[in-house]
Amino acid sequence: MGLWVYTKVMAPLPAAPPLVLTIAGFDPTAGAGVLADIKAIAANQAYGLACIAALTVQTTSGVQAYEAVSAKMLERQLEALLSELSPRAVKIGMLGNRANVEAVARQLELHPLPWVVLDPVRQASLGTVLMDEGGWEALRKQLIPRVNVLTPNLDETEALTGIRPTKPAEFEQAALKLSAMGPRYIIIKGGHAERPSDVLYDGEKFVTLTADRVRTPNTHGTGCTFSAALAANLANGKQVQDAVVMAKAYLTAALKQSYAIGPGPGPLNHLYRLQEAPTSRNVDPAPQPSYTTR
Repeated sequence: MGLWVYTKVMAPLPAAPPLVLTIAGFDPTAGAGVLADIKAIAANQAYGLACIAALTVQTTSGVQAYEAVSAKMLERQLEALLSELSPRAVKIGMLGNRANVEAVARQLELHPLPWVVLDPVRQASLGTVLMDEGGWEALRKQLIPRVNVLTPNLDETEALTGIRPTKPAEFEQAALKLSAMGPRYIIIKGGHAERPSDVLYDGEKFVTLTADRVRTPNTHGTGCTFSAALAANLANGKQVQDAVVMAKAYLTAALKQSYAIGPGPGPLNHLYRLQEAPTSRNVDPAPQPSYTTR
């Protein structure tokens, strides 16, 4: 009788996708903050890491309370991760207070990263203030000079520059003022307009990206989602303009397939590529946004 010997052949492990770190707040609804970021990062072919800067009490009806974690705890999270792992990009969102802004700035100085995307969160979409004036001033003076991509919305642009842009010349003027603060790339998000237009400034030229407005009440976490998707695309080696176009197309598609989970604004469907939302059958893929260069 012959003897059969079975040898277990191990297939080679797949290469890890690029790492993207998010530093932001915790939203229990998972529509915004680190939970939304992780979904958006995964959907854009990167692996998400997270450091929590603040905890929130919120539902779809709004933010009821928030509390920043201690700067010591935030800095320990960052030091541990960045001493062992090498993210290709970091997305920074809600930090909560001045001490946490300063902690993040210190760690970025100690551990320089290829791409640092800052979504300068000042208040929630329903109006709750999430950063006091001291923290905002520290963000302006200590953190913004250390990032290379800044993605403010219209309210944040006004708070940083004193300009609330409505016309192309005003968008360009605001972008120039933001660029003078240090970041190489400025993306001003004009998503509240009838035909949403974002303006990208790369230090040399202005590019306006437009897309059709998606009619949905479920818009919670759009800013977080865009900046996280952008960071993932940059981590994957995309050029900045291509990364912005891809992030905007992803955001549009996730909005088209968003859904309600409660009485207030619901989340985007961050994972629409894996499973079609039950309430959004037969939705065509999002068209690529158009853009013009000046």
